[in-house]
Amino acid sequence: MFSYLSLFSAAFFAATILPMQSEALLAYYLTDPALSLAVLLGVATFGNVLGSVVNWVCGRFFRRFKDRRWFPVSPQKLARAEAHYHRYGRWSLLASWVPIIGDPLTVVAGLMREPLISFVIIVTIAKAARYLVVAAVALAWL
Repeated sequence: MFSYLSLFSAAFFAATILPMQSEALLAYYLTDPALSLAVLLGVATFGNVLGSVVNWVCGRFFRRFKDRRWFPVSPQKLARAEAHYHRYGRWSLLASWVPIIGDPLTVVAGLMREPLISFVIIVTIAKAARYLVVAAVALAWL
């Protein structure tokens, strides 16, 4: 049970702006035959998507503070992010698994008022695919 909880926590925090590494932990747990592959993939995906939802909420509800001095994104960077999101739309969330750009992308989706249901569906597809690839590599399926 501890393994699943630690994987959930690592995946959750890895989806936020905190520097965490859930893929390595998943690969490690995949070597334990006592742990279920399906449950490990589900737990990692669920934790990571939930962390992305936290980012979406931050973007959605903190936009009203964009004119404050302490707001972490300059107006120019916010305008550039909005332009990219308008250009590529919600399908850009398929890149939410990509290191460095994925987490800010989920915040931008909230800023752009992406509906939560479409956000969750697309991000779940992206995150699940990433963990499936990690499992395939770790278990030498590829």
